[in-house]
Amino acid sequence: MACSTQFFLAIVLLFALTSVWAQPSPQVQKRISQAIKAAANATGDIDYTQFVNVFIGTDNDGDVCPGASIPFGMVKFTTDLTGYAPAGYITDNTQTVRGMSPLHDSGTGAGSGSYGNFEVMPLLCPGGFDTCTTSVEARERFRKNNTDDASPGYFSLTLDNGIQLEATSTRRAGLERFTFPKKSKPFLVLDLANDLPGTFAGGSMTIDPTKGRITMGGLWGSSWGPGRFNYEAFACYDLLNGGNQTLDEFGVWTADTNGLDAKGLGMTQLNFTRNLIGGVYESGALVSFQGTPETITVRVGVSFSSADQACANAESEIGDASFEDIVAQSKALWNEKLSKIELDLAHTPLNVTEMFYSSLYRAFLTPNNATDEVQGPFVGTTHHYFDSLYCSWDTFRTFYPLMALTSPVEFSQIVDSYIDAWRVHGWMPECRANHLRGWTQGGSSGDVIVGHFAMTYHDEAAALGIDLNDLYSALLADADQTPPNWDIEGREAGVYNQFGFVPASALETNSVGRQTREGSRTLEYSFEDFAIRNVALLLNKTSDFETFNNRSLNYRNVFDSSVKSDGFAGFMQKRFMNGTFTFTDPVACSPIDNVSRSCSLQDDNVVGFYESSSWEYSWFVPHDTAHLIQLMGGNDTFVKRLDHFFEKGYYYAGNEPSFQTPIGYHYANHPTQSVDRVRDVVFSNFDITPAGIPGNDDQAAMATLLAFHLLGLYPVPGSTELLVVSPFTPKYTVHNSFLNVSTTVTTQGFDARSVQQTIPKGAAAYVANVTINGARLASRCHFDFYDVFKTGGDIIIEVTADKSAVDDCGASLPMSVSTGGFSVAR
Repeated sequence: MACSTQFFLAIVLLFALTSVWAQPSPQVQKRISQAIKAAANATGDIDYTQFVNVFIGTDNDGDVCPGASIPFGMVKFTTDLTGYAPAGYITDNTQTVRGMSPLHDSGTGAGSGSYGNFEVMPLLCPGGFDTCTTSVEARERFRKNNTDDASPGYFSLTLDNGIQLEATSTRRAGLERFTFPKKSKPFLVLDLANDLPGTFAGGSMTIDPTKGRITMGGLWGSSWGPGRFNYEAFACYDLLNGGNQTLDEFGVWTADTNGLDAKGLGMTQLNFTRNLIGGVYESGALVSFQGTPETITVRVGVSFSSADQACANAESEIGDASFEDIVAQSKALWNEKLSKIELDLAHTPLNVTEMFYSSLYRAFLTPNNATDEVQGPFVGTTHHYFDSLYCSWDTFRTFYPLMALTSPVEFSQIVDSYIDAWRVHGWMPECRANHLRGWTQGGSSGDVIVGHFAMTYHDEAAALGIDLNDLYSALLADADQTPPNWDIEGREAGVYNQFGFVPASALETNSVGRQTREGSRTLEYSFEDFAIRNVALLLNKTSDFETFNNRSLNYRNVFDSSVKSDGFAGFMQKRFMNGTFTFTDPVACSPIDNVSRSCSLQDDNVVGFYESSSWEYSWFVPHDTAHLIQLMGGNDTFVKRLDHFFEKGYYYAGNEPSFQTPIGYHYANHPTQSVDRVRDVVFSNFDITPAGIPGNDDQAAMATLLAFHLLGLYPVPGSTELLVVSPFTPKYTVHNSFLNVSTTVTTQGFDARSVQQTIPKGAAAYVANVTINGARLASRCHFDFYDVFKTGGDIIIEVTADKSAVDDCGASLPMSVSTGGFSVAR
């Protein structure tokens, strides 16, 4: 049902006040709404952090971490709750808090969680040290309803016993503050062993009562990779708050889930090896403070190198700074990032402003900058190092293209990290989780990411620290060299290059990997080859260009024109080495599939596609949609099929292969239908509540998809083409501080009535003309990154209510390889 912006916001506010979960505090939404309204008349500097709702995505399996962090921070402080909570925090107040910890990921789908190491839980122990509830189960507590609060750089939660937990952070350190009920004795339990997925594989802890310092570290397992891999992590807790707090009792504790509950008053050491027979480790430190101080502040440093480095990180990044000082520093860092795109706050609908800046916030939240915190084979590297690349398949489509608009410095640092992984391992990462190689999903999707950087910033690459020759060598390694195990890096390149598709039941004699997802991997490999093709064109590698141009068309080899579904013919299918197709019902693994079956990385996923149906993946040819249209029967059939795809329920906004599908109408020369579809997609799937994204955020893939929709643009990744849809705001300015340029986009004729699920008759929303720096473009459907975002200037997108008059692209459709597109590298 369509609704006005004001009515929509009223519904959201009512939800916040009456939600069954009663979290977060209703004051969060009230504060944000008031700040956006006040900013419309502001004359000084704008605090963009006030517009961010960090709780969006903390319900509905969004897996967003609302904890205290800085942009790309290695630490993200939040509480860990029971139940399904991969990022530690969830809104569901039927679940209990087990502690607050500094390490988390955000927006990842790891079912059992990621990180959550080094939990601290404040306790009230009226019976003294030996009676404290130290084990995980014993210390769990419910929250007070309507008390959770957070904003960029700050997190707060109050337990049902009245203890408030707060945190703020730097890149590798932070402050935890605990406020106790008056006249109570403060206790803290610190946890050495427990992370969220329960993967502890041994470690040690030392209490230095004189310094008031506890150091700990150990081995844990990956949340998204082979269980036999382990990573190291270390923490340093300073308990004296610069001499303003005094330790009283201290000691160690150990427990399990079968009745063990032992405490060692005055003991200062724990040292565990891996438990070879299995079982639950629970162990750590227990301390109390002299007197009855209401507030206890703890300084925390973390490291992936050593305990000494963890302490050094706390000393250098926090020092003697106060809690308020660190909050202010964090807010300043966030404002620098959030101000890179300035909306017209006075005339943009309130919910659009909140959705946009909350999305932009999450776009700078991950991956985690762990430069100088390397381990294993990366020790000694002089390159940048980013962890938690969940996963390249999720992020190449919208996350990195948005970085290209605003943040080439950070983009280049992450690309440097991808290329360095090729130097170390021989292939770029698809996923890197917990400093370990993770599972591949679509193949070598990092090719598209580094390719997008090369296409947009090749002239600046050297100044940004990127060697284009190394970048290209890394691309060729992914494309041509089959790794020993393509489950964790690279591609099943040998048979793909031999047959022109990934065959089912392929004979492999020199490598291993799970032989599933043959259809979707063929489509993804083809698009990755398109990205390599473009870099080859850029670098004048003529022979390679021809090779990869041809490989980019391999998607055609898995299109079976004989398969029919719902009256439409031609679907992507997997096929055997002898060339015969094996039938997969195109409905299988779709949102309306009523058969229980495996659709992900399981070995019994026989469908041939990853987390998707053939109905969904058959659209995934972003680089050659013109030929796909011909395969599907021409423009009219293509449009009818798109309509049916959405209306029948095959589309799922939360799945990456569908990201570009709503704009598919552009390629059939019906751009107004893309406008209608995107409006519907946004208001059917996104809002400003904790459940306001369609499932897992996928390391801000959903955030950046929404951001592009609201800006009225959509990128073709691995290229410099941008598709024009219709902005949800009358004006915005994109700042690129590295290039020292700004680009202002004005929606001429903007009508706020159009910003709803169904555009009402008479509301202007459809693109009539696009003008860049005074020159009207021949096409209203697309333009190039180099036309304006590299040089700065003005884009005017003129919109009209006359849908029929502008339902064509004008002089040219968006580019496709088969029609001569992408033939020039700018």
